[in-house]
Amino acid sequence: MAHEHRHPDHPEPDLADTLAEVGPRLKRLRTSRNVTLVELSKTTGISKSTLSRLESGQRRPSLELLLPIARAHRVPLDELVGAPEVGDPRVRLRPVDSGFGSTIIPLTRQPGAPKAFKMVIPPTGDEPDPRTHEGYEWIYVLAGRLRLVLAEHDLVLGPGEAAEFDTRTPHWFGSADTEPVEILSLFGRQGERMHVRARPSAKK
Repeated sequence: MAHEHRHPDHPEPDLADTLAEVGPRLKRLRTSRNVTLVELSKTTGISKSTLSRLESGQRRPSLELLLPIARAHRVPLDELVGAPEVGDPRVRLRPVDSGFGSTIIPLTRQPGAPKAFKMVIPPTGDEPDPRTHEGYEWIYVLAGRLRLVLAEHDLVLGPGEAAEFDTRTPHWFGSADTEPVEILSLFGRQGERMHVRARPSAKK
């Protein structure tokens, strides 16, 4: 049986589709984080023109280009290229655009509460607009600084700090400065609290 040979510039259809999606995916990720081409160029050491050509599809993506970009955005490489699943039994986490500029990554799949999320919130400069809804939320800051407006309180939380509150209390949270903030969020039913089942024993 004869084997069809493809020129390197004409990859398999599936691969071609994947490569064609890399540029738009890079642009969506960059703009969702309010990062300019100039800022990304400074962070990665890749020229602005090369980054622009990557996003427009005029430049073929390569590991040498994608690795620094993945590192700059703090995302796994397969998220940049939209790598297909290959039978990996682990859960593949798919980021979701909140529609308000934030990226939300669901960490739990099973029905019921509580739900766990990782959120990346870009700086927007928006004025706080506190809202209320049913539920109870626990927030832990991974990176950056989080501004949390909770009723009459206006707080700034740094990495390693946490807050929990009844979401019927008027609340709003976002980046406290010009950098994105990354948080873990646990959201449960009304009246649900974090239940600690084990504590370290006191030293004697």
